[in-house]
Amino acid sequence: MNKTRLIAAAEQFLHQHPKGFDDPSLEAVVKRHSKANLSEFAQAHFAQDSAATDAEIVDAMVKVVSRSSMVSMFEKPKFRDFCGQLDAMQKGFLADAMMSFLHHDQEAGFDAMLSLLDTHKLAKWSLMTIIPAYYAPQKEVFVKPTTAKGVVTYLELENLVYKPRPSWAFYTGYRDWVNSAKQLVDPSLSPSNAAFTGFLMMSIS
Repeated sequence: MNKTRLIAAAEQFLHQHPKGFDDPSLEAVVKRHSKANLSEFAQAHFAQDSAATDAEIVDAMVKVVSRSSMVSMFEKPKFRDFCGQLDAMQKGFLADAMMSFLHHDQEAGFDAMLSLLDTHKLAKWSLMTIIPAYYAPQKEVFVKPTTAKGVVTYLELENLVYKPRPSWAFYTGYRDWVNSAKQLVDPSLSPSNAAFTGFLMMSIS
């Protein structure tokens, strides 16, 4: 990693926004991304001890995707329609995959969800990672393709190779890097991992 570029980006960002994401200059940005309180919603609906049915879990997934400011307007209706046409067995498969990703065998859950979304050409990074990013905002990461590609290139992350098709190898590598790199800059730049990668997106674009 090119630490010099990371530190320089952080210094420049803080020069423009001295209090990081608490700075009044970013109030509109923060409000736009937090107005739906989706972390609270995700933590309530995808808790490990949840008694929700498979259908309720899938419905909650659709609500998170639909309400998120980080998922494109093109992908929201496609995901909603996809979930709406799943039969009971497929909903059980998707719900189990999501809960496994969040709480149990993460890699197995990731790959299972990927395989099901792939059947309708919906194996997109945004749909794969948005719910974990809200459920565990200081641990998991939201992989936005343009941001991930830019970060890998600009900060010279030699061990990471971005590809459009989601993979567990890239996800864990990117997640490990984010959780390590955010320790090198002011905490005001990482109220969540999504905010940290958002700061990078704004800094290197």
